[in-house]
This record gives sequence, structure tokens and C-alpha cells, in this order.
Amino acid sequence: MGAVDVNPPNAEIHITDHASDWLWAVFAVMTVSMLGMFGWSHMRPRGTRFFHNIALIILIVSTIAYFSMASDLGATPIATEFRATGTRQIWYVRYIQWFINFPLLLVLVLTATGLALTEILTIAFWSWVVVVCGLVGALVRSSYKWGYFVFGLFALFYIWTAILGFGPHTTFNAGDGMRSGYIRGTGIIAFLTMLYPIAWACSEGANVISPTSEMVWYGILDLLLGPFFLFFFVFGIRNVEYEAFGLRSWKYSDTAAGVVAAPVVAAKAATAPTLATATAPNMTQASPRPASPNAAASVSTAPGTSVETAAGAPTATTV
Repeated sequence: MGAVDVNPPNAEIHITDHASDWLWAVFAVMTVSMLGMFGWSHMRPRGTRFFHNIALIILIVSTIAYFSMASDLGATPIATEFRATGTRQIWYVRYIQWFINFPLLLVLVLTATGLALTEILTIAFWSWVVVVCGLVGALVRSSYKWGYFVFGLFALFYIWTAILGFGPHTTFNAGDGMRSGYIRGTGIIAFLTMLYPIAWACSEGANVISPTSEMVWYGILDLLLGPFFLFFFVFGIRNVEYEAFGLRSWKYSDTAAGVVAAPVVAAKAATAPTLATATAPNMTQASPRPASPNAAASVSTAPGTSVETAAGAPTATTV
């Protein structure tokens, strides 16, 4: 008995057993990739797992999402606009997956550039706009769904402009090799993300292809942009020193060490002038003068200058 029999579809246009089998296969690939990235991450020293951990999070979310879809769970029925009457399965669990994974994917690749953190977070925000517009548009029954489709496209155009235009022209502290790898990686991202709105228009939008074909289309894209791209990118930067990216682990021990070291450094700096004054080579020590009535002594302090002292008084120490 298949998952479609255990969890009956809730719409008239729904996935078949063949689609469920395909989703189980994608789930298996995601699971193996997740376990592989988990092991690879823990083989790295602590404090140098940033890229591995981001990739691991993406794979964990994808694994759970494809388990849900393969089980025929995480969909809601929405009335179709074109080609057929009745309701079609709209998989909101897929949009939850993209809502988490798309910005993380952009953060993963943009961290290798010289873009400021605020710019990286702004680009990540536009990825949320893309996903939310796609979800809301898919849940709308009328032709107004295409308005959300256009909003999502504008957001996607901005992302393409940022990763292909702004990113390559920044300073890559890791060197030109990192720049060329980034250009190849973002070219793959731009090409694959261009196919997602086409798939949306043919499935959730215009109801041109069946939910089974939809699952195959999206599954291939998620595999290419998920485990295949992630392992390609992380493998490509495996030998780059983290200091080149300006990354730190931000462990508590690092912070505590800095807090303890600061007063010590300040104390040393405060005592340095005193020590210098005590050992200055041009310093003249005070010495008592023999008592003599109405006598005055002249102490040379510097070329062309002198200080008169009264009889019996010590001379002034002068640098």
C-alpha cells in the first residue's frame, strides 16, 4: 500500500503513486546528502564549519519537506483557473522549504564576497519576497494570482542583478580563484532559479502540467540547487583559510579572552611612560648643594637654558 493510499489526496487533481515513488527517491538522495554533510562538517575543526553548517541546514529542511510530499502530506486544495474545473493540490510545504533555504543559499555564496553584511541581508530579504509571492499567488483562485507572480519576478530580477553584478565587483580577500569560483556558482544559481517561475507558471499558475510532472520538474531543480550545488561549492572552498573571509567563530571563550586581555593591555600602556621617564638617558638626578650664604647655583637643563636655585636647596630634576 502506497503513501497515496494511506494519506488520500485532498484535491481532484493530485499526485499519483508514480509521483510518490519519485518523491521518495528524492527524499533518499536528500537524506544521504544530509548525513554526508553532517559527517564532513564534524571532520572540520571547530570555528571553521560556517559553510558546512549552512549547507547542512539546507539539506535537513529539504529532507523533511520531501518526506512530507512523498507521504502525500503538506498540500491544500485550490480551485483551478485554466484547462480544467475542480481543485488542484498546492504544496505549501514546498514553499516553507524554499522560505528557509533560498536566503540561506544566498548567504552561503555571498559571504565569500566583499559585500557588506547589510547588503547580504537585503538580498536575502528579496528571496523571501520571491517565495511569499509564489505561495500567495498559488493559493489565489482568480487571475489576480498573476499579480503576485509579477512581484516575485521583480524580486528575482533584483537578486540576479545583485549576485551577478554587485558581487563579482567586490574585493575578494580570498583571492582571484575565489572570484572565478563565485562567478561559476552564481551563474548556476541564476540559471536554475530562472526555471522555477517557468515551472510555477505551468503548474500552480496555468494548470498546464499535472501534479506528477510538477513534482518531477521541481524535484530535479531542488536536487541540482540542493545537494549537487552545495557539495560543489563547499568542496571548492575547502582549502581556503577562514581568515581570508574575515570570519571568526564568536565562541564565548574568544570573547572572554578579549575581555580579560583588554585591562592587561591597558595597564601595560599606562605604566609604559613612567618606565620611560625613569630610564631616560637625558635625565639629571637631584643633588644637594653645599650651604653657602647668598650663594646661588646654576643647573644646566638643556642647551641654552638654566635654573637658579637657592643655597642649600636641591637642584630640580629636568629632562
